[in-house]
Amino acid sequence: MNQPTAYTGRPLTPAPGAEPRELRIARVRPHARRLFWSALVLIAVAGAVGYFSGNLPAPLDEAPDWALWAAAGVVVLLFVVVPYLRWLSRTYTVTTRRVIARSGLVRRTRTEMGHARGYTIAERRGPIQRLWGAGTLTLTNGVDAPLRMVDIPAVRLMNETLADQVEVSQILAHRDSHAIPVVPGPPPPLPSDLA
Repeated sequence: MNQPTAYTGRPLTPAPGAEPRELRIARVRPHARRLFWSALVLIAVAGAVGYFSGNLPAPLDEAPDWALWAAAGVVVLLFVVVPYLRWLSRTYTVTTRRVIARSGLVRRTRTEMGHARGYTIAERRGPIQRLWGAGTLTLTNGVDAPLRMVDIPAVRLMNETLADQVEVSQILAHRDSHAIPVVPGPPPPLPSDLA
């Protein structure tokens, strides 16, 4: 039996009873607008260090320039580098089998939710998030703790993708539960009138 042809770029439907390959559909991070204040701090610190280097006001003019650079380095580390690393460390991955949320700089946490079990998708969008096309998705299956995908860019597209994956996974699970098991071995003997 031949497999039906699929749309370009869409994987073929696996044969009944066969384990489908897990393919990555999307990997996203929270919206980058969270780094807006960090970018402003970096610009302000660079401008301040450029202006005050060798040109400190009267009460501070005895302090060496390295103290100014050290203070600027601490400010940049705390308000630019750490928020960027926190943003970079949080990812949401959607595959053909599950949703994986990873986060944390020092202590890494990983949460998974399978599509085959099914879940509800709640979408929340604030006014600022609507301007940027972002939002928060909460996935709840009634058994595990809810999985929150915070500040996802293109949240409507992600919502549709997750709903499609739940539907496809449940269709495949239903099809496989009604498939006739194939037992390997010799073929059954032919009836005597056909032999």
